[in-house]
This record gives sequence, C-alpha cells and structure tokens, in this order.
Amino acid sequence: MLKFSIPQNIIVDYGGVSRLGTYAAELNMTNVLIIADPFLAEAPLAKQATASLDEAGIRHAMFTDVKPNPTAVCVNEAAKLFKDNDCDSIIAIGGGSSLDVAKAVGVVVKYGGEIGDYEGMNTVPGPIVPFIAIPTTAGTGSEVTSFSVITDEARNYKLTVGSKLLLPAYAILDPGVLATVPARVAAACGTDAMVHAIESFTNTVDSTFSGMYSLEALRLIGKYLRRFYARRDDAEAARGMMVAATMAGIAFESTRLGLVHAMSHPISAFFHVAHGEANGLLLPSVLEFNALADKGQYELMHEALFPDVEYYEPEDFINEIRSLLESIGIPDSLEAAGVDRESFPAVVEQMTKDAMASGNIAVNPRAVTPKDVEAIYRAL
Repeated sequence: MLKFSIPQNIIVDYGGVSRLGTYAAELNMTNVLIIADPFLAEAPLAKQATASLDEAGIRHAMFTDVKPNPTAVCVNEAAKLFKDNDCDSIIAIGGGSSLDVAKAVGVVVKYGGEIGDYEGMNTVPGPIVPFIAIPTTAGTGSEVTSFSVITDEARNYKLTVGSKLLLPAYAILDPGVLATVPARVAAACGTDAMVHAIESFTNTVDSTFSGMYSLEALRLIGKYLRRFYARRDDAEAARGMMVAATMAGIAFESTRLGLVHAMSHPISAFFHVAHGEANGLLLPSVLEFNALADKGQYELMHEALFPDVEYYEPEDFINEIRSLLESIGIPDSLEAAGVDRESFPAVVEQMTKDAMASGNIAVNPRAVTPKDVEAIYRAL
C-alpha cells in the first residue's frame, strides 16, 4: 500500500518572522502562547515576532523553559501557562524540542490529561488548537511531521505521540533565523536531516513519491551542509539546508525511519546526548549493518550526496559519510559524545529493549534482533 500527503501550508519566506502577525490573523488567532527555545527569550528574533503580533492586535504570552529532549514536566508547565493566560492558539519558534512541546501542549490543553495518555499512533481524538511552527534550525523536520517525542524521566524513556492532527496549520521557513545558530547545533541538525533522508529512502515502505524528496534533500545537504557549518550567515546555504530538512521531514512522514532512530532515542534518554549527534554516532555502523539489504539505494544516495566522488561499493559510500561527519565535528564514539563508558553496560540491556520497541524497527531494510542492537551499541 502507498500513502502520501502534505496536508499543510509551507511558506519559505526570507524575513517571514516579521510578517508573523499576518499569518496568525489568517488563522483567527487572538491570544497566543509562544513556545520558544530559552535563548530566544530576549533575542531580536522573539522581539521581531512579538512586534508583528502586536501590530496585528494579537495578545501573547511566552514560555521559554524548553530543554533539549523535552520532558513531560515541561509540557505540563507550558500547558498551565496556556490556561492561566486564556490562550487560544500556539506559535512554536525554535528547534525540534520547542516544536515537540508545542504539539504536546496543543493536545493536553484541548483534551486534558497528561501527554503520556496519548502515547502511540492516532490516539489524539480531534484537531488541536491553531498552531504555527517557525523552525530555527535546519534538521528536525518537525514543522512537517505528525510526531511529538517527549521524555518520560521516570522511565528514562522517550514516548512518541503520532497523529496528522498534530501538524501545524502553517510552517514558516525563514532562512534568516539561522544566522546565529551555533556551529555544533548546525552540525547536529544537519546530520539529523541527512539521517531522515537516508532512512526514509532505504526502509521497506514504498518510496515511490517520498523518494523524490529524500534524494533531493540529500542533494541539497551534500551541496550545502559543510558551507552552512562553516558560516551560518551564508544565505544560500541556510536556505538550502532549511528546505532540505523540510523535504526530508516530508519524506519520513510518509515512510517512517529505521534502526538509527530506534537506537538513538535511548542514547539521548539515558545520557542526554543531542539527538542529531546520537544519530551521527550510529549512522556509519547502521549503514554497515544494513548494507546486506541494499537494493541499489546506496549508489543513488552516494550520487546525490557526493556527486564529484567516484562510487565503487557500499563501503565507499559509508567511508564518505564518515568523512563528512568528521568534518563537521560529529562524535565518532561514546566517549566523544560525553557518555560515561563505565555506566553504559548497566543500561545497555534496557536501551536494547527500548530500541526494539520502536516502530522504526519494523521498517528497517534488514531484519533486526535484540542481539544485533546490543552488538551495535557495545561496539560504539
């Protein structure tokens, strides 16, 4: 079965944040909760957004206590602020964490309970409150994906809520917001986008339509990721990476992902490694593991990412990936990612169980057993 849809408005608009009030008015927003990354609290970008809302006569409150790998507690705090201020809508400005929190808040303020009550696929009973997403990173694709990933600290577990009803009505891509992104964040997010494109293209779900988005995303990433890492104020590179991230998001929204994402979530949950860095840490090992199931996709991905490099075998593609990750500072070992090697054996069994529980395991191109997952973890 093949299913593919893009049920929202995507606006690529350099300077779009300054026109936020216009877009919000089109959705009949009157009192907005802005959910944003902490560094945006007093940043020019937030002031630009609120000034535009003020000009449109739209009231607003702001929640900025969003941390990487956001927690259920964070969702509850933001939901309380929404209710205390009688808000009717949400605008998320930030990376994947802010967008994940916004989606979760949109559910609980509309339908009550805790976000964990909605874990799983299609458990959200109806439309959430009006929602605009403005990504400030180029990587997560959260602005076009119907998932919210929230950490349950009591279980050291990342729960996922999945529903098309979580999609923002508008996704505003303003490349100008990327100019101040730190280099490490640019690298991690760009790596995340690359993994989204690779896994959506190689997994077992029919990619007749989504493959076009995956390969074009990889082409843009190959052209612009190093440039963007070198200078985030490179306007052409910023636009290219932002569009690539969104295209990769559109692709995996229809096909899901694979073993990299199944295994990276436990690494982030237990050791607080940034999601994109965890993905990059795992990617070469998973590509090696999946190479037995390659149906020619590795050559197509190599042509997209590295058009000027002659291709021979899957291992050459994997080596080029390693070189790219090294050039942008992605850690290549647990220690380099800040993980305490001595504490790792005590949790690897639970991490393996959590990875195997991911829906992404089922669509990985090569069949996966717990023994395979544990072996990859232990070899990192």
